[in-house]
Amino acid sequence: MRELTYVARRTVEWREAPDPRLRSDQEAIVAPVAATPCDVDSSILAGHGFIEPPFALGHECVARVVETGAAVTAVAPGDLVVVPWSINCGTCDRCRQSLTAHCASVPYMAMYGAPIGGSWGGLFSDLVRVPYADAMLVPLPAGLDPVAMASASDNWSLAWRLVAPHLKARPGARVLVVARGSIGLYVCDIARALGASEVLYVDPEPRHRALAEGFGAATAEALEPAPQGSFEIAVEATGRVDQLALTVKSLAPEGICESAGNHFRPGELPLLDMYLTGVTLRIARDNVRAHIPDALALAASGKVAPEKVVSDVIDWEDLPTALPEKHLKPVFVRAEA
Repeated sequence: MRELTYVARRTVEWREAPDPRLRSDQEAIVAPVAATPCDVDSSILAGHGFIEPPFALGHECVARVVETGAAVTAVAPGDLVVVPWSINCGTCDRCRQSLTAHCASVPYMAMYGAPIGGSWGGLFSDLVRVPYADAMLVPLPAGLDPVAMASASDNWSLAWRLVAPHLKARPGARVLVVARGSIGLYVCDIARALGASEVLYVDPEPRHRALAEGFGAATAEALEPAPQGSFEIAVEATGRVDQLALTVKSLAPEGICESAGNHFRPGELPLLDMYLTGVTLRIARDNVRAHIPDALALAASGKVAPEKVVSDVIDWEDLPTALPEKHLKPVFVRAEA
């Protein structure tokens, strides 16, 4: 089989690898049919990552189950499934607490798309081994388009987690979104659908702002210092500490900020202001497996339109040339036999 391999800044190529084989009766082999780059993949391709190449890239996809072990009961060959980005067993103490990104049964940070906690390959591959199939794989609900849901492995489900639980606790809250990619746009869509009284989306890219306006958000090119009390909930997804600093300073007393940016560079936060305001800040590696069913259910409800964030639908064979190009949220699709 082939796996798409990141080899240098803005450079990826197909490399041959052995076909994955089942190593236990709890495993599955899947074939991605719709895969998309995560926002962090864009940073890696731009040369901002912290892992030296080469390595197999990709950790968001909908796949077709090809083969299952004898003990697998949740999915069967032929099923369409969402493949979570992190490797998790589903049975250890951490997994039972929904801390699936911190599974104690695998090396720390075990994941697809980067060789941090072992080498698990990437989801831009012709075939992928899933070690804990019943725990990891989530069947795609009937009627949902794999292209629209290609990001359910991470960004779509992460966006649900960033805002949905907070709006449940604070109905009608005002939401600030400071972003540079798909996560922020998904948050705008979800926040409006779940009853936010106001959503302000901040992004220097006019095309992104136009999409956010289509989701009912007000938009701005840059975040101006806001008076205290402007927003009860804020989401930062830029990877820039200066933008995170402005975001937390825009919060109302006891406001909540979720940071989904990958902060590869150091910076300073206004800690005294945050102390006086009583800010809650979470910068978290997402335990996405626990949120995928709820995020898929929202997508199936018809209240949201994640397909509008898909910027391009591109043939699988064009991955080496098209992935390094700048797209908001391209989805690479493979024709099935």
